[in-house]
Amino acid sequence: MEQKQEYKNIWVFIETEEGKAKPVGFELLTPGRLLADKIGEKLVAVIPGYGVREAARQAAAYGADEVLFIEGEEYRNYRTDVYADCMTELVERHRPLVILMGATNNGRDLGPRLACRLKTGLTADCTALDIDSMTKNVEWTRPAFGGNLMATILCPEHRPQMGTVRPGVFKKPVPDEDGSAAEQKLIGESAGIKPERIRTEIVERIKEVVQSVNLEEAEIIVSGGRGIGKAENFSYIRELADVLGGAVGSSRACVDVDWIPRAHQVGQTGKTVAPKLYIACGISGAIQHLAGMSGAETIVAINKDPDAPIFGVADYGIVGDLLEVIPELIREIKKVKEI
Repeated sequence: MEQKQEYKNIWVFIETEEGKAKPVGFELLTPGRLLADKIGEKLVAVIPGYGVREAARQAAAYGADEVLFIEGEEYRNYRTDVYADCMTELVERHRPLVILMGATNNGRDLGPRLACRLKTGLTADCTALDIDSMTKNVEWTRPAFGGNLMATILCPEHRPQMGTVRPGVFKKPVPDEDGSAAEQKLIGESAGIKPERIRTEIVERIKEVVQSVNLEEAEIIVSGGRGIGKAENFSYIRELADVLGGAVGSSRACVDVDWIPRAHQVGQTGKTVAPKLYIACGISGAIQHLAGMSGAETIVAINKDPDAPIFGVADYGIVGDLLEVIPELIREIKKVKEI
């Protein structure tokens, strides 16, 4: 087994689709930068894919010190065998100290496979990261026991240290508008993917046509909870969201009783969001829901129960019947827009 001292640098896996980077990869450059600076190592973005040179330049502009990118027809669409072989070879070649990945469908598939091959650990769905500057052990923090407590997990004996983070937990870094040095940071890589190792073939891709719900990137979210009374009352939530130009969210309670599709769910078992404005309507404020929306810049709570826990985290609170409050808010917002 190689010595732990031989492992260095913080890696961020940038997931792409049709050559375009998914936002979570750039978001992870924010905590990656903090970890790298704390231990005096480089922040490295790693991008396998097809036609990803522009994504590589973007990663450099977002603050990566180096960008390892590897292009090939075999990486055009995600396949477990191909990406696992590629990442395993890159890791064994460069020996990174830490690997951060997004907790997307592909990230949740690739992360465990890669960790198993490298004989190391993997901490899933982290919400906070830190690192000990002496031992270089990452402190991975994630909800545990149904969100009732936060656990901090270490992987002191094995390298690299790996973890996944949900989209929306961290904000993207401020990009370098000049970007003149981006090209100098790009390093083309190759991996000897053997054809006989590729056990799957993509015959056809079918995208299910559903109503788009992109809560992770929404700047304004209006969410409804059991306090709205019935499914039909989501019309109030939708109208307020439309007036504000925002998206519709929901607590798990509403999803469980089929008032709204699961794609709208915010919380520990739903989506983690960080909008500029989050309006919680009829949501009590259970810790599982708070775990998904606590990153919002401004939180407004509307609830007729003055003792609801949501008021403990809200920047502004309105105690009242949301079926009376929301129409009044809509009227006032429309007046302001007409001015």
